[in-house]
Amino acid sequence: MDMIEKLKDMKKREMLLQVTNLGMVLCGALIIYKVFMLLSNSESPVVVVLSGSMEPGIRRGDLLVLSNWNSPIQTGEVVVYKVKEREIPIVHRVLKVHDHGSQLEILTKGDNNMVDDRGLYRTGQLWLNRSDIMGRAFFIVPYAGMVSTLNPPENPRSSFGISHQLHS
Repeated sequence: MDMIEKLKDMKKREMLLQVTNLGMVLCGALIIYKVFMLLSNSESPVVVVLSGSMEPGIRRGDLLVLSNWNSPIQTGEVVVYKVKEREIPIVHRVLKVHDHGSQLEILTKGDNNMVDDRGLYRTGQLWLNRSDIMGRAFFIVPYAGMVSTLNPPENPRSSFGISHQLHS
């Protein structure tokens, strides 16, 4: 019996029960994602890396769990940042940090890149500010997001599941 015949044979009550169960699973996933947002203090607590600029340490398809609490950002940390003129966030390592009291200046670079990220920042911008940082990676799950790298969406906001997709 194929799937269509099974659906035809289901009673209306069974079908309603299946739809209700699916709705509860989706709502549960949304609730878990929102709890992660609160715990991580990040609008995007789970991200998938789409490029190889951080290899060999962080590979394409790795899933990163982020935190965005206000503890000082330090050289060597892996951060996810979003530049206002770019649609897709970037995951790279902090190369330099200058703390000018009220102003924090951050320079980043991909581990697999030859030069720093100044060419990726807004025109005329030489440093990132703390407000550009979406979070810092505190846990990496190797290859957990590999499915999302097979066919990256044209619009990064339409990524599947609960993960945002990144270029690194």
